Amino acid sequence: MDTPFPYSQHVTGKQFVGRKGDVKLMGNLLSQGEHICLYEPPKSGITSLIQQALFDMRLGGKAFSVGQMSALNIHTPEAFLLRFGSTVLRTVASTPDEYLSLTGRYLEGTHFVFDPRSYADGGQVLSLGWELDREDVLAMLRLPFRLAADRKERLILIVDQFHCLGQLPDPDLILRPLDAVLREQQLDGRLFNLILCGAGVNAMKAIFETSLLFHRVVERVRLSALGEQELSDHMQRGFLSGGKVVNQDLILGACRLLRCHPWYVNHFAAICNSMSRGYIMEPVFVDALGCLISIHQPRFTEMVTGLTTHQVNLLQATLCGITRFSAADVIRSYGLNSSANVKRVKDALMKKEILLFDDSDTPSLQDPLFEYWLKKYYFDLKV
Repeated sequence: MDTPFPYSQHVTGKQFVGRKGDVKLMGNLLSQGEHICLYEPPKSGITSLIQQALFDMRLGGKAFSVGQMSALNIHTPEAFLLRFGSTVLRTVASTPDEYLSLTGRYLEGTHFVFDPRSYADGGQVLSLGWELDREDVLAMLRLPFRLAADRKERLILIVDQFHCLGQLPDPDLILRPLDAVLREQQLDGRLFNLILCGAGVNAMKAIFETSLLFHRVVERVRLSALGEQELSDHMQRGFLSGGKVVNQDLILGACRLLRCHPWYVNHFAAICNSMSRGYIMEPVFVDALGCLISIHQPRFTEMVTGLTTHQVNLLQATLCGITRFSAADVIRSYGLNSSANVKRVKDALMKKEILLFDDSDTPSLQDPLFEYWLKKYYFDLKV
């Protein structure tokens, strides 16, 4: 059903709000053969940005093929490589004969095979005929470069939830060979692009910033912040399309409370839209916010019940505006035990993807609705 406030899928075209500069940057980088990584808090609009950039590239006459895979449920290097290779082959082929031919041509001498029975039974394009070795890894990671070069056509592979590879028993079995292949293909691989996406911001930082991997071979694209005015204008247009009128100050207040988070703003507006006719008054906004909170409250409750007392105390300090947790008075006031314990607690909250720290070590909560819920319903702080 067509809705002015889509929140269950990515958006492009007239539903895509702001970030025109990000779209142009993405298109330029992809056209130049650069590899890209994007990591932002969940539902910040990464997929929409990618799809809008690809949409604009097609409108501009660029020809390319796109494959997409997720690393969300990947638990072994073998599983990643099989999915990686299968996705690449499905991007350029569609029949068993084509898969067999491409596997024989590009993966000859490896332990990767096309098994007709596995394909017939479960649609499995690639299988492993023997235990994986380093040459197998390198051959698979080189596959899209070779295919793109031979076909003389741009190939783009989107890998969602790339941060999950950091949870493998030995992430370096994939990450280091991938870094090596990207470096060796810097000059010859301009027809293939990797787009590596992750909603685990701190996990992605560990891969792309803390380690020395992928330095200068993968470009990070940061999502520009959406402005209150452009989001409120988007909401206003959506309400007007259904013949509804709402006070602009109410809309601005909602955008501010949700920190212009596009997913939350669209979901909130969709609830308001479903609860109203004609002129939308403040009580509708209050009820809609209550509905939004009730949807996410079980998740928020589970998040805080999984925290230690020290972790909860540090969250409270963050919400109270504390930025230097190791000060003696802060440790005493918030029961943080010691400066060594503060570091452990910070690391734990970052690993749980609850807190972010910027370059000046200033903390912030990743999720704006969770922040509001903590203040109002958990800590009973002034909102």
